[in-house]
Amino acid sequence: MEEQNENQLNIELSEEIAEGIYSNLAIITHSSSEFVLDFIRVMPGVPKAKVKSRIILTPEHAKRLLTALEDNLEKFETNNGRIKIQQEPSGFPMNFGGTMGQA
Repeated sequence: MEEQNENQLNIELSEEIAEGIYSNLAIITHSSSEFVLDFIRVMPGVPKAKVKSRIILTPEHAKRLLTALEDNLEKFETNNGRIKIQQEPSGFPMNFGGTMGQA
């Protein structure tokens, strides 16, 4: 029992972090020593957006994240069907492909 406790990691999740942050755009950059993932929320009709969260990873951890995402996507698609990705023209769609509202 003690051996099992030594190998366990106790992870805390605050209420604020548990709420999450919605992002519909990610920008990934890298250097020789790190990968930077910027998560952004783009709103329709608004030409400016702020980075809502930035995660910095070592190259090894970036590769582990990729592997974990691939594994989870495969499991998701097995249970829910293939995820369809729409081919979008280059650039960021500012109106999300819908009509612009009028007042």
